[in-house]
Amino acid sequence: MIPRIHQQGSNTLGLLHYLYGKGTHEEHIDPHLVASFDGMAPDPGRGPSVTKKDLQHLLDQTLSLLDANRRHAKHVWHCSVRAAPDDPILSDEQWGDIARRIVAATGIDPGNGAGCRWAAVRHADDHIHIIATLIREDGRRPDHHRSGKRAQAECRLIEKELGLHQVAPGDGTAAKRATSAERHKAERQGRERPAREKLRETVRRAVAGATSEEEFFDRLAAAGLLIHKRIAPSGDLLGYKVALPDDRNGVKEPVFYAGSTLAPDLSLPRIRERWTLPAETAASADGSRPVLPDVTGPAFARRRATAATWQALLVIDQGDEGAAAAQIAAAGEVLDALAKTSAAHTRKELREAAFAFERASRSRIRAVRGHDHALRQAARDLIHSGPALGRGEDGATTAMLIDMAFFLAIATANWHARKHHGQQAAAAQQAAEHLHAAYEAAAAESMVLLRQRGQRLAPRARQRQADLLREVLPDLAARVQVEPGWAALAATLDDVRKAGHDPASLLTEAARRRELDTATSISDVLVWRLRRSADLTALPESSHQTPAPGSRRQGLSAPSTPLTQGTVNHSSRRR
Repeated sequence: MIPRIHQQGSNTLGLLHYLYGKGTHEEHIDPHLVASFDGMAPDPGRGPSVTKKDLQHLLDQTLSLLDANRRHAKHVWHCSVRAAPDDPILSDEQWGDIARRIVAATGIDPGNGAGCRWAAVRHADDHIHIIATLIREDGRRPDHHRSGKRAQAECRLIEKELGLHQVAPGDGTAAKRATSAERHKAERQGRERPAREKLRETVRRAVAGATSEEEFFDRLAAAGLLIHKRIAPSGDLLGYKVALPDDRNGVKEPVFYAGSTLAPDLSLPRIRERWTLPAETAASADGSRPVLPDVTGPAFARRRATAATWQALLVIDQGDEGAAAAQIAAAGEVLDALAKTSAAHTRKELREAAFAFERASRSRIRAVRGHDHALRQAARDLIHSGPALGRGEDGATTAMLIDMAFFLAIATANWHARKHHGQQAAAAQQAAEHLHAAYEAAAAESMVLLRQRGQRLAPRARQRQADLLREVLPDLAARVQVEPGWAALAATLDDVRKAGHDPASLLTEAARRRELDTATSISDVLVWRLRRSADLTALPESSHQTPAPGSRRQGLSAPSTPLTQGTVNHSSRRR
């Protein structure tokens, strides 16, 4: 149940016209009162002879207690309370009780006989609006400081008592939601998302892996955004605003949004923090920045990103809070870059994963920037390597990176859950679900080709791999050999041997990295671990092959403990 305190206004009658009107899309059905300050307020929705002006006059009577000099222009308080989509439809009596509890909790009408005058209007099954005049019966202003947080706390109690969907408590770090007006405007214009959300996604992609203000603003311009920079008299850049070219207000002017209003970490000062390098890697002996090998293509970039993601996982598991928070924030950049550069058949799910993970990338624990350099470099590599094909080595390394990103999302969910960050844990879990779907699409062709290669192995070679499996994993060997992916694992073990590695040693290392008992497909897990550890770059090219309808995925069962209630043992998931 989500309460929302709207901006205070000065026109009681104007708000009543909206609440009792048809709505911008005829969505207001049977608007009527469900509660009021005295239980006897006139109802323009159900009373044939009652007008909206009658209700406005009653609500605003307390204004007459004040002389003109003491009246506050913004005297209209407005709060909407919306149930979750999967909640049962509540009765008018239940909504009325909810309204009384909200006005009491927020200080609008604490029940001492001197509260403000208010009324609750219901014009849909799933929500109500509460309108109040911010002058008490004794002529004083109400104590409604922090009314939004007080309403949130009361809604958490209501959810438990009525058995409704329990919303994870927030910590003030979430991006501002699009308003109902912004959502309706997007619907009218045929947009997939409101302008605010589209801009937030575009700015996040522009900052992913960027290393300077110039590069950041060049990317914004290349994405087609209108940019307004705020310059100090000294010439220093203080901030920025962006707008979609075709998003205009009533006088046909662009609607600009400041970076800080899109998300707390998209203000210019917070973006600049990302460009800080850790002292130990900031410069080489000659004073220059360390030079990494040039990226030779999308597959190379994905391999480097996979390695950086694995190192980030170790920090999230074992590092201090600030370093872990930085890795999680930088992981969002990798997902943004991956969504931008991957093939069409994975792009939608990757985009949704990045969109969901955005909420998980911020918390009250401040990220210590600099230690996330490897992940940010990986995001930069992904952007500069360009779009990847959905097949061959591009497709295989994409699947490998998504596989690791899935694990990182689960580790992030666990990290937030341990710290009771409910919204962030839920967002990371949602991102993991989208990554799961993206993996299925990305890995399908590669796994089919590897299985075909495994099936074509000579009998002696197949027996060698089976003996090796029984030697290294005696308790799991029988299960692995009946999995659809066993042939792919056998082919990979053969590739490991031909590449000059010791298959037994690498398989032992891969098996020890995380327990495997609960994996849906142990073979899939081991294939990607081995191919990453052995740096196997060659996969058979076969653009004419038809991918399997769906490849098996590992460790995707829901956690036994809700993420909002405690830590999920991510070692039981995979890897």
